[in-house]
Amino acid sequence: MRQGGNVQHTPSATVEHVSLAELLGGRRGAVDASLPPLAFVLAWLVAGHSIVWGAVVAVAVSAVIGVFRLLRGQKARAVVLSLAAVIVASAIALYTGRAQDFFLLQLFANMASALVWAGSIVLRWPMLGVVLGAVLGQRTRWRRDPDLLRAYSLASWVWVGQYTVRVVVFGALWATGHVVSLGVARAVLTWPLVALCVAVSGWVLHRALPDGHPGIRHPRAAPRAEG
Repeated sequence: MRQGGNVQHTPSATVEHVSLAELLGGRRGAVDASLPPLAFVLAWLVAGHSIVWGAVVAVAVSAVIGVFRLLRGQKARAVVLSLAAVIVASAIALYTGRAQDFFLLQLFANMASALVWAGSIVLRWPMLGVVLGAVLGQRTRWRRDPDLLRAYSLASWVWVGQYTVRVVVFGALWATGHVVSLGVARAVLTWPLVALCVAVSGWVLHRALPDGHPGIRHPRAAPRAEG
C-alpha cells in the first residue's frame, strides 16, 4: 500500500514476491534443469561430436540429479517428468543425427508457453493469476476483482516476453547449428532470465494495484451497479 508517496512493505507485498519465486522451484531447481543440457554439450565436444555419448551423459546426469531431488523430498512425479524430458530430447537428437536437435523440445516448449500465456491474457484468464490463485487457495475469486485481474494481466505479459526471448535466441542458434552456444544460452536463459522475470513481473503486479488495495491475498469483489 502506498501512503504519502512512500511504498509501505505490507505482508501482501512480501507474499507476491516470495510466491512467484517459490513457483519456479527456486535457484536450485533452475540450476538442476541446466545441468543435463550442459552435460550433453560437454560430452559431445569431448567425444568428438558423438551424439551417443552426449545423450548417455545427459541422461546419466539427469538421473543422478533426480536421485538427489528425491532425497531432498521433492515429488517423484516432477523428477520423473524432468528425466523423461531429457530422454526425449536425447532420442530426438539420436534419431535426426543432429546435435542441435537435443534442444528442439526446449524450443517447442517455450513456443507453446508463450502462446498459452498470451492466449490466457486475451481470454481474461491471465496465467499468473491462475497459478497464484491456486497457490493461495483462492480458486477463481481473484477474477472478480477488476484491479487484480488487470494487474495479473499486465504482469503476465512479462512472462510472455521471457518465453519469446528464449524462442528467438534458441531458434536462431538451432537454425544455424551452434550447439555450444545453445548449451550456454540454455544456462543463461534459465535462472538469470527467470530471476529477472520474477522481479519485473512482481514489480508490475505491485505497481498496477491501486492505492488502498489489500494485495493479492485479499481479492475484492467488483462493486455492484446500483439501480
